[in-house]
Amino acid sequence: MHLGLHVTTFNPAGGTKAIRAGLKDIAQFCDENGFYSLSPMDHFFQIGHNGPAEDPMLEGYTVLTYCAAITEKIKLLTVVTGVVYRHPGILAKTITSLDVLSGGRTYLGIGAAWNEREAVGLGVPFPPLSERFERLEETLQIILQMWSGEVKPYAGKHYQLAEAMNSPQPITAPHPPILIGGSGEKKTLRMVAQYANACNLFMGDPAEMQHKLDVLKEHCDDLGRDFSEIELTATGWIDPSKQSVSEMIAVCQRAAQIGISHVIMIVPNIYTMTPLEIIAKDVIPAIAAF
Repeated sequence: MHLGLHVTTFNPAGGTKAIRAGLKDIAQFCDENGFYSLSPMDHFFQIGHNGPAEDPMLEGYTVLTYCAAITEKIKLLTVVTGVVYRHPGILAKTITSLDVLSGGRTYLGIGAAWNEREAVGLGVPFPPLSERFERLEETLQIILQMWSGEVKPYAGKHYQLAEAMNSPQPITAPHPPILIGGSGEKKTLRMVAQYANACNLFMGDPAEMQHKLDVLKEHCDDLGRDFSEIELTATGWIDPSKQSVSEMIAVCQRAAQIGISHVIMIVPNIYTMTPLEIIAKDVIPAIAAF
């Protein structure tokens, strides 16, 4: 099992001027101490369970590009990009650029988007959920077409590209893994089976998570897809200030027992570095064999 760090806050002691150094310390420590992935949220306002909307929030791909320049090994992705925030052709170029500049360490993390407040607040169109799913599917089709190397038009209901060119192509072959976030059984998990290399669920009741994975497998069977090809990931929380090492390991073990191979963890107080040091020393080695 791999453990990744999900960065959800940009609030080090010292304020805005301290963000750069704090993020550098976190990224380099994770890169050097066994963390598998580093993932900012793709939000523009802070979200409710992390703090008020007015709290500091950096743009996700700027964060990842900075981290690519100061790290060597760790995988880089957003968890996850809202499909309405960027035009598909531009998103394909963004992920490709990040993959090239990171030496092939990028995932495309993507989902249907949910935060209407930040979209409306910044003037981004936020259509109904059914249309956002249509746009998600077209976006996946466009990006895969652009990553195929074949330059041709794309004509969809919502997007029309006259010349879907992508040069250079990503370093990662055949392309950066596509991770779709969400657990909707009819649309999201079907798109995982059809287009993606990884799914991302929220960690919760193991029985409910197992049910979602069973649904995903059914979609794979229906589409003739090998379920074992899909990387099973989950996003959750661990807190070394409130949980013992054995409790944190148990959280990961419960996920591993249903097949999750990559846990992406939100960890409070990461700018103090102490929580990351505990996880690196005591948790990552213990879960490596799960």
